[in-house]
Amino acid sequence: MNAAPIISKVWSFCTTLRDDGVGYGDYLEQLTYLIFLKMADEYSKPPYNRDVGIPSEFNWQNLKSKRGAELEVHYVTLLRELGNKKGMLGQIFTKAQNKIQDPAKLSRLVEMVGSTDWVMMGADVKGDIYEGLLEKNAEDTKSGAGQYFTPRALIRAMVECVRPEPNKTIADPSCGTGGFFLAAYDFLTNSKNYNLDKEQKAFLKHKAFHGNEIVANTRRLCLMNMFLHNIGEIDGTAPISPNDSLVASSETSYDYVLANPPFGKKSSMTFTNEEGDQEKDDLTYNRQDFWATTSNKQLNFVQHIRTMLNSNGQAAVVVPDNVLFEGGAGETVRKKLMENTELHTILRLPTGIFYANGVKANVLFFDNRPASPNPWTKEVWYYDYRTNIHHTLKKKTMRFEDLEDFISCYNPLNRHERRETYHPEVSPEGRWRKYTYDELIARDKTSLDIFWLKDKSLTDLENLPEPDELAEEIIENLEAGLVSFREVLMALK
Repeated sequence: MNAAPIISKVWSFCTTLRDDGVGYGDYLEQLTYLIFLKMADEYSKPPYNRDVGIPSEFNWQNLKSKRGAELEVHYVTLLRELGNKKGMLGQIFTKAQNKIQDPAKLSRLVEMVGSTDWVMMGADVKGDIYEGLLEKNAEDTKSGAGQYFTPRALIRAMVECVRPEPNKTIADPSCGTGGFFLAAYDFLTNSKNYNLDKEQKAFLKHKAFHGNEIVANTRRLCLMNMFLHNIGEIDGTAPISPNDSLVASSETSYDYVLANPPFGKKSSMTFTNEEGDQEKDDLTYNRQDFWATTSNKQLNFVQHIRTMLNSNGQAAVVVPDNVLFEGGAGETVRKKLMENTELHTILRLPTGIFYANGVKANVLFFDNRPASPNPWTKEVWYYDYRTNIHHTLKKKTMRFEDLEDFISCYNPLNRHERRETYHPEVSPEGRWRKYTYDELIARDKTSLDIFWLKDKSLTDLENLPEPDELAEEIIENLEAGLVSFREVLMALK
């Protein structure tokens, strides 16, 4: 099937609605509702003859028969009623609202969705359309959607390193729009990696993936993204829970956890005080299975992810720099992580790759291990992909190819056979080196925040980055500073 005309229609209509003030996020939501209704209609006919649970008065045929103000009223009622249903249907329509106020344009959108046979379309085509819209939505910095979108090049590199195996479970406690699930699915279905049999394909479609996402709109996008990529069933149980994953330990342990927990150090909830003003209250999760009690959301996610793994489960987790150096609970978590798991790799990421501003992040790779009197971590390998690296979101985006050297150094097929590329005399520019457990545990606060390469921008004035790259880097640093100052201010208040 030629996808180009469909993609062109989807994008052109999105542009039309933006002129009316309808952003990518709102367009994505409405598109999600309508594609789901249209696919449900297609599944209700031969050869499928399936009942998804949509009442006849709210099905696709009824919707497309309406026009003008009648269409708008009917659509609003439909969204409200379907949001009360159970299973995948209810999750897709939870808290659904109509964001297209012009009935004529709503009618055109219904016609556009109705002109395509979505069930017959290949999963790769549907997925490409939807993933493209998700990325465009993430680029809209004012909407804040970027915090739920991890760069796909980074996700793919993490999956390539972990190399998930068939018939094993994969979880993400803060799954956003489902990027890790889709990358793992692509890896597992790639014939260069595995030739899945019928049972393995069924397990991958129905049982492999489990996630949590507390933001209703983001969870909806994640479910639809997975469904369009052939994960789950239209009338099945939603694989994404709306519950806060940090509140309690997971009832199930998993083989892999791949995650990029939300940025920001504090866990908080908003409430209305006696004067009627909105206030934020820091959340502290008092869990017996945590090593330390803290309101630092990132440290809580690291602890929670470790508890989610089975006795030999593997994790790859994006964390901000503060997880590597913060004292108090941070020091406790780092020590316990090295004692109870094999923390074997840290990838230091550059700025300018996330849609959330001012983020300095890393990827921790660790394998869970059973109880032992001796620390499981013997050495930690570092790859510095930050020093002297300059990326921007528009002109110089990070590509998968940029991380291929890291993957090669990681050596996914046998990570126990690694060689340092750094040597102070032979290879002072090497980005790959290791530190022993004894070296790390002896550092102040057991800090894992380590760099060894020289920053050329401080010494090599002839080879400075382009002015626009420098300007973006300055903005990144200023925004990171503002984030820190706001956290200090909140703490003082």
